[in-house]
Amino acid sequence: MLTTYNQVPVPSFMYGTAWKKEATTELVQQAVASGFTAIDTANQLIHYQEALVGEALLELAKQGTPRERLFVQTKFTLANGQDHRTPYDAQANLTTQVKQSFDSSLAHLHTDYLDSYVLHGPYARRGLSDADWEVWAAIESIYAAGKTKMIGISNVSADQLRLLCERAAHKPMVVQNRCYAALGWDQDVREICRTHGIIYQGFSLLTANRDIFADPEVRAMAVKYGMGLAQLVFRFAMQVGMLPLTGTSNQQHMNEDLRSDQFTISAEDLQRLETIGM
Repeated sequence: MLTTYNQVPVPSFMYGTAWKKEATTELVQQAVASGFTAIDTANQLIHYQEALVGEALLELAKQGTPRERLFVQTKFTLANGQDHRTPYDAQANLTTQVKQSFDSSLAHLHTDYLDSYVLHGPYARRGLSDADWEVWAAIESIYAAGKTKMIGISNVSADQLRLLCERAAHKPMVVQNRCYAALGWDQDVREICRTHGIIYQGFSLLTANRDIFADPEVRAMAVKYGMGLAQLVFRFAMQVGMLPLTGTSNQQHMNEDLRSDQFTISAEDLQRLETIGM
């Protein structure tokens, strides 16, 4: 378990549901059966089927895994990240859009609270606009009302995160970014997270870093620890304080991924992996 600066415990591995389409319900059930207790989704029909995650939660409750035993995280996605199927009135003001999206997520997920509610990303790659601040204030008000245990932001740069931590009434408790070995595994953003007690969630740890799997040094490390390459990367992520996401559709890989915490990478190897892609 990891703990946020507002003292909410979070499972140390998360199952991501992007691009699962109609298989979403079955895969979420498989993931929980394998041992995952944290599920990540978004109210964004281009890439996620949030309502099918909700179907899985209903089934799991019937089978003896109640909602309270699971950590459920979803996201508010701006109109520029949606297609025509927005989960809110795209003509409404941003505060209303956030409220409508959140209420729709609760309905999809058959729950009256969330463990984590995340802004899917700021409007632009640089800076934070008035629109970003309005959206963040609306997300903060959901947190202040006790409807979500934590709030966060995804796809954020170090400068944007620094700004948010300085000026927000409630700084994020989680940051979720695509994590590239070539950029020191998002070193700048992770450093800010460490300073502020924010949990860093890394996604695309495998798909964004395929070239390092060909590195003879990395392959030799996996052999040395008697583990697969994916397990090595997930264990590395955990040891440097990250919460990794996996989106595997393969039950055997789910089981293998969950065994990533059963070995320890030496300090020397850890240091080498930190810079391997740079």
